[in-house]
Amino acid sequence: MTTASDAGLDLPPPVAAVGYRTLRVGSRSFRVVPPSIHDPRIHLSSVILTILFLGITWLGFRVSLPQIGLTLLTCAVMELVWTYHKRSMFVWPASALQTATSVALLFRVVGTENGDYWSFRGWYLFVAVGAFSLLTKYLIRFSTGHVFNPSNIGLIVAFLLLGSQRVEPLDYWWAPFGPAMAAAYAVIFFGGFWICGRLGLLGLGLTFWITLAAGLGVVAASGHCITTRWSFTPICGAHFWWIILTSPEILIFLFFMITDPKTVPAGRVARVVFGGVMGVVCTILIAPWQTEFGAKVGLLSGLAVMCATRPLLERRLPVAGSSEDHPVLFLTRLLTGDPARLRPVLLRGVSVLAVVGLLGVGVAAAGTPARDSPTSDPPALAVGDASEIDPASLPTVSIDPAVAGLSAGLGTAAGAQDLAATLAWNLQVEAEAMATGDATLLPAVDDGARLQDMQASIEDAAALGHRVIPTYTFDSLHLMVVFPGGLQRGANAGLVASGTVTEAIHSADGKQVRQSEHSFAMTFSLRPTTSGRWLTTDTMPPAA
Repeated sequence: MTTASDAGLDLPPPVAAVGYRTLRVGSRSFRVVPPSIHDPRIHLSSVILTILFLGITWLGFRVSLPQIGLTLLTCAVMELVWTYHKRSMFVWPASALQTATSVALLFRVVGTENGDYWSFRGWYLFVAVGAFSLLTKYLIRFSTGHVFNPSNIGLIVAFLLLGSQRVEPLDYWWAPFGPAMAAAYAVIFFGGFWICGRLGLLGLGLTFWITLAAGLGVVAASGHCITTRWSFTPICGAHFWWIILTSPEILIFLFFMITDPKTVPAGRVARVVFGGVMGVVCTILIAPWQTEFGAKVGLLSGLAVMCATRPLLERRLPVAGSSEDHPVLFLTRLLTGDPARLRPVLLRGVSVLAVVGLLGVGVAAAGTPARDSPTSDPPALAVGDASEIDPASLPTVSIDPAVAGLSAGLGTAAGAQDLAATLAWNLQVEAEAMATGDATLLPAVDDGARLQDMQASIEDAAALGHRVIPTYTFDSLHLMVVFPGGLQRGANAGLVASGTVTEAIHSADGKQVRQSEHSFAMTFSLRPTTSGRWLTTDTMPPAA
């Protein structure tokens, strides 16, 4: 995520103009290039550090000060050593610090929680990603400079190699809109327009956003869904479109990552085309994924693809500074050709519409794997519903504070009690299915691993010739957020229950043979459907 020259050895004009100073240490003298207040890289680092401060103190960012500090220190030392080795001077490592702040903002180690300010969890992963990112700048280069945006390629490689069980990207959604989010948006927009305006890169960013909005509109209209760690329900359709396009993460990507002058074309026309094509590429790479993790990696990968193909794009577009290097003039000539002839106009217009149509079909096809959504309603039951359970008859549910951040309704006492009544009802239906051997009752109350387990239990009971029918009595209930399928498979409501289960064993002819009673303690995970019905999805140990 760099905005000024990030080639390691290339000093931007503001810094070069300052020149170097001489620092004496004993009998030795060293040339030193100090930081400059005019350097855009320093401005951008300041913006990112401000966002990190707001995130840690106000927005629930799950990153610690040692993780940030060690990443900054590692990258700074690497660049100081590299530039001294190449040029025999110590240069303020503005590029390295920009790469480090980008990694610290976007990279997360699973298990780090907000408030773990001094945690060293996974510090070596932060350091490794920062160091690898910086090395790509030194080692993977075109004749004009480095190929990839350093933090961008470093993050992509880290996410793909380490996987979502160990690391994850910054969330698309940060918090409900309020003073904290207003402050974050203000910092992003002010910093983005200020820095990109100075560098002449607003056109690239705006073209990218418009193209991405159009592409994701096609994806959303086709029924696309992703699961996230910050929502009990999958994010689908128009909600998916709105969340992605207004995400602070997308704006950071737009203003501060894709707008690196060293990894984008130099010409005005080429930059606009670069942004538009990248919007299409990012859309196609986002579309197949069913998780936020995949969608984020797809977004980041779009920039890497465009950086790698940049020379091919530049060779076929007007040279920077030439008379043809004007986006409006270029588009007019592209569409109209010779104004005196109508046929070229029509042919070019039809060609453009055909390309747009093919891209739309391609985007819709790319999103096919993500349309198998778990949000459709289960079949209705003819035997009643959860309203038959009186919530007041159950123990008072204690509520973990994290629940309110995902659902205002569940975060209240009434909402938690209603969910407990739903769980009690689901268990009753499961018992009825077991007693009758009718597995068709289960999809109305179960899904995922729980549905598979209960179906297997009914099949086993038929094979063994006897059925175990449980009846649960709750002594305590605690509501929390759980992730039975991993963070990127989506959040579930977890009811940590303890009490007594009575198991009645019936023979094949339906007669009760014996009965036993024992205590239990487990976590039941539940997830809502589109209509708000909650299905039991899994069971876990109580400490989960």
